[in-house]
Amino acid sequence: MCELFAVSSRHPVAVCFCLDEFARHGGLTAPHGDGWGVAYYADDGAVRLYKEPEPASRSDWLRFIEQRRLHSTAVVSHIRRATQGPPSLKNTQPFKRELGGRVHLFAHNGDLPGLEAVPGMELGCHRPVGQTDSEYAFCALLNQLHELWISATDPPALEKRFAVVSRFARTVAPLGMANFVYSDGDAIFAHGNRRRNAEDEEPRPPGLFVLHRDCASSRSEFCAKGLLISSDIQSQVMTLVASVPLTNEAWQPLGEGETVALRGGEIVARTM
Repeated sequence: MCELFAVSSRHPVAVCFCLDEFARHGGLTAPHGDGWGVAYYADDGAVRLYKEPEPASRSDWLRFIEQRRLHSTAVVSHIRRATQGPPSLKNTQPFKRELGGRVHLFAHNGDLPGLEAVPGMELGCHRPVGQTDSEYAFCALLNQLHELWISATDPPALEKRFAVVSRFARTVAPLGMANFVYSDGDAIFAHGNRRRNAEDEEPRPPGLFVLHRDCASSRSEFCAKGLLISSDIQSQVMTLVASVPLTNEAWQPLGEGETVALRGGEIVARTM
């Protein structure tokens, strides 16, 4: 199974990965050397996106990222095991697109067979570059968000965006494992569905977990095997999303079909 991870914070944090260790800590037992990607939103809304269709263990790019200690208030990452589409750069996540003058990101864990035939999953002017169902899903989501964003000078109201993302999630969830993280630069949206923790078991919930940390009342550094998040601000607030709990803290599972929106380190919306 692929691995998803995202962080939303009130103030910029430095997020450093050792993705091989991160994946093993996440409970992956099979090789996951089909690609990796990490995206950092900058203060001006641009995105630094680094990805390769190669094992993280031999990546010079990943060592460069570790040395740079890039700071961001929104980070999305993905570790791939190819199930649809061969290992290639165009099939490596996260995927990035522009809509309404904003950079949008999407990363998905699972399989969505038959997605193209589902009513409402038309692509419009947003077309995949690669062969994955994940990128197709992203393009279909952007098509559903298109009218909200195309005439906006500022981000459309969060409740309107959340309604579209939640409706999209409800549509794709019956197809298979539909865990995803999507960001429009203003908020991060995460949907938890089902996950296969071993190759020979049936998928089951939860598909994603979240952890909220208020660093005014705890240490300002988050450390897990393969992952270090540090902040120079003592009054830091952040929420993390991961495929499986990364520490012994009180990670909360998302219910099957639950969607949340994160902004400034807080959960600002969720489906009931």
